[in-house]
Amino acid sequence: MHSDISRFSDLFDMATHGPDVWVAGSARYPWGRVYGGQVAAQGLWAAAQTVPADHAPHSLHAYFIRGGDSDEPIRFEVDRIRDGRSFVTRRVVARQSSGAILNLSASFHIREDAPDVTAIERPANVTPPAALEPLNWGPFLERRPVAREEERARAWVRVPGPLADDPLVHVLAHVYASDDMPTEAVELVHPRGRPPHSGFEEHEHPYMGASLDHTVWFHRQARADEWCLHDLRSSGVSSSRGLAFGEIWSADGIHVASIAQEVLLREARPAD
Repeated sequence: MHSDISRFSDLFDMATHGPDVWVAGSARYPWGRVYGGQVAAQGLWAAAQTVPADHAPHSLHAYFIRGGDSDEPIRFEVDRIRDGRSFVTRRVVARQSSGAILNLSASFHIREDAPDVTAIERPANVTPPAALEPLNWGPFLERRPVAREEERARAWVRVPGPLADDPLVHVLAHVYASDDMPTEAVELVHPRGRPPHSGFEEHEHPYMGASLDHTVWFHRQARADEWCLHDLRSSGVSSSRGLAFGEIWSADGIHVASIAQEVLLREARPAD
């Protein structure tokens, strides 16, 4: 299945398996499991197939139930919770042979002619991506981490393009990218801190971590194949769980989306 997934768009080349059911493949990742941002984006795509074209995603809430197997197809089952005039609500369960791996709720909203106000500003004096070194871990995400300061995790991120002009494609790409930085934000406030950026194995040490649940609110449109700044911070850790909050900003200062994620962060135990 992996040989068929060479472009980001291939992740959404899903086969229909009955009413409101789709089956997709997965890319390979260095840690050997399905990347949470991928399965969340695929779940949102499946939900969108059952929604009128004039309704766009405005939020998703996802629980990552168990790790997905990259070598096995993923089945996405959509439940049409409610169709309203302004809002449409869907639930998606992603399954593999081990059981459910994702439970996602998504809401879609028809565009309204209403005030548009941004009450916060993008962080100032952030080093531009062209002046930063790449640190990529997969074929569908380009990353330029920003020097750490104020216990905030920051990176310029984009999905390699060009992507299609369809706004939904860029929403899906932002969802895909949104699972990248929250764990780092939590690690930065953990007493053991976070090791330097120097490869995947050191990136994971000294923790065993996983995304537990994930929320994205979509505010405005911006291309995801152009550099966007992911700026996240954590409120702290307790009982091996930490919470991260943050924003996605376009390079020209548009507040594109907001992110919240709870992360499991257990300190790694020495091997016997």
